[in-house]
This record gives sequence, structure tokens and C-alpha cells, in this order.
Amino acid sequence: MSGHNKWSKIKNKKAVTDGQKSKIFGKLVRFIAVESKKAKGDVNSPGLRAAIEKAKEANVPSDNIDRAIKKGIGGEAGEMEQITYEAYGPGGCALMIEALTENRNKAAAEVKHILSKNGFELAVPGSAAWAFEKNPPQNGGGWNPKNAAQISDEDGQKLDALIEELEENDEVQEVFTNAE
Repeated sequence: MSGHNKWSKIKNKKAVTDGQKSKIFGKLVRFIAVESKKAKGDVNSPGLRAAIEKAKEANVPSDNIDRAIKKGIGGEAGEMEQITYEAYGPGGCALMIEALTENRNKAAAEVKHILSKNGFELAVPGSAAWAFEKNPPQNGGGWNPKNAAQISDEDGQKLDALIEELEENDEVQEVFTNAE
């Protein structure tokens, strides 16, 4: 009669939600660490303040936020680095992939692997950036497309699958595209 008590039913649901929370918390904490490094620990800087607000909205524990700030200013081992990769996706649409990592080589290898598995490859730095303009940190950061690229429904499905797989990776923070 296994699986008949209340805990066995709850633990399966809890495992799923805890896994999702953990992934979100990890990305937000890494983002705070990078912004903390840029701001040299000044909590009043717009970028760090925005990162902390985002984390609080997602209910990240304040201990985790404090640890991330200390890590960013060098209080703990492991330097976080923000890296932007450029690629071209299905139908020639441009992709900007923002990653946050302690190990630049590992992140590059993982992003390259995901792209090549889906039939694409990294582009030379600057080759896809022309299609976007960078948002300032106080506006949430990220990239806005300057020129929209029209792609077919089939290419749209491939692009959705690629973006989903990239975003499942722990190193990847966000993926931006100029596809319509």
C-alpha cells in the first residue's frame, strides 16, 4: 500500500515546485552578484537596486541576497562574470544570449553544445549585436530589437525549442531575439 499517505502525494508536487524555485533563485542570485561587483557593493546603485527588487518579487530569502552581494564584492570565493553570446537562429534571426557564470569556458561550451545540437553555431562578437540596442540597467537591462526578422512558422517552432533549451541551462540568464 505504498503511496497512500498524504506526504507521498505532497512530496511529488513539492519536488517540482522546489526545483523551479531553485532554478529561478540561482539565476537571480548570480545576477545580484554581478551587479554588486559592478556597483562595488553600493546598494543604492540603480542596477543593483533593480536586481534586488527583482529577487524580492520572486521571494528570494534575504540571506541569499546578502550572500550574493558579498560574493560580488569579493567577500566569498568565486567571481561571477556576465557574458553575452551572439548567434543566428532559424530563418536568419539574430540571438543575444546573456550568461552569468563563474567559469567562462564551461558556459561557452554549454551554449555552443546547445546551439550545435539544434543545428546552429555561435556568431562572431558584433555580428548579431547590430540588430539590437542595449537597455540601461535601471530599465531592467536586456536587449531590444532594432529590426524585426520575419520567420516562417516552422522556423518559429525551431526557435522556440532552441530558446527553451537555452533558458533551461543554469548558466544562461536570458535569450533575446529579433524574430517576429
